[in-house]
Amino acid sequence: MSTGEPTAPAGRSWRRHSAEFKARVIELARQPGVSTAAVALANGLNANMLRRWVREADEGVPRSAHKDAAAVPAFVQLPVPQEVPPALPPASVQVPSRISVEIRRGSTAVQAELPMDARSAAWLREVLG
Repeated sequence: MSTGEPTAPAGRSWRRHSAEFKARVIELARQPGVSTAAVALANGLNANMLRRWVREADEGVPRSAHKDAAAVPAFVQLPVPQEVPPALPPASVQVPSRISVEIRRGSTAVQAELPMDARSAAWLREVLG
């Protein structure tokens, strides 16, 4: 039974797999970036059965025992900045009250100086539409 080939006991309709075979395919399925379904297909197994084997193996082994579990910490503490940047610009920064716009279409150019308000924004959306 060390070959990993399934054996069919007399009077049963399902296959049995050796412990070595199960251990090998479970370890293959646990590899990062590997599809459990692809491992099952490559080894002539049903994907749901292989998922069940992996789940049962995980229940018997603490999660920290997996080699890839140690590489991903459960909690990562990030540094917290001491000073929070202001949400609004400081009063010393001048916000323009008017905006100059130049729109060119072909050989025609239109220049406009508009107040900074919602009506001007709506006009620009309409013109540039």
